[in-house]
Amino acid sequence: MNTYTSLSIQVMAIVPAAGIGSRMKTDCPKQYFSIRGKTILEYAVKPLLSHPCIQQIMIVIHPKDHFFQSTPLARHPKIRVAFGGKERANSVLAGLKYFDYLNVHSKWILVHDAVRPCVSDEDIEHLLSIAQHTEVGGILATPVRDTIKIAQADMTISLTPERAKLWHALTPQLFPFVLLKDCLSCALAEKKLVTDEASVLECYGYHPLLIQGRSDNIKITYPEDLKLAEFYLNEKDDESS
Repeated sequence: MNTYTSLSIQVMAIVPAAGIGSRMKTDCPKQYFSIRGKTILEYAVKPLLSHPCIQQIMIVIHPKDHFFQSTPLARHPKIRVAFGGKERANSVLAGLKYFDYLNVHSKWILVHDAVRPCVSDEDIEHLLSIAQHTEVGGILATPVRDTIKIAQADMTISLTPERAKLWHALTPQLFPFVLLKDCLSCALAEKKLVTDEASVLECYGYHPLLIQGRSDNIKITYPEDLKLAEFYLNEKDDESS
């Protein structure tokens, strides 16, 4: 059973789902892979749909996507659909601009990966709670456990960074709507290399918060990730029963 605190914020969400899943080496994008009869995308979106602070969700798909319309998400009243661009940043900006076009606004925007099916309700709640004491936003993250190596061009080790300062960036990520849109617009115009929404804000001198999340909030990248996701989803069902 989900339990929520008395957060009084209103949030819109964007789920960039325009990727083609090239590393899976399949014609079916990985967000539409099935686990226990549901797509990865459905699992990723479910906790966003159930949270009372999240008003609407924009799913950004590829213009030639012919999978989305066959999912139950296509008929959900809280879900809107936009078409994405070549990179993640293009897709997120497309979602923000479509919210503007629809005249649907909130102070806060939450961005979640379409291929993170195991995010917990508790982690989303913890992330949203930071809106009460930050004007910049923050991200879910986990401390790096392994020793990390920096490689040189010839694949020899250059150095070993201090692990205590390293975190794995996860999603969701939460930022002020206008701030993220402005920074994304500038970053794309200036052709900056950005890999997530936090890195976009970092380009312009902002310092989002790190909120420690659960390590089972994995991203489906390679085929072997599917079995691990299925295991974690079974564990979640056991916890809630």
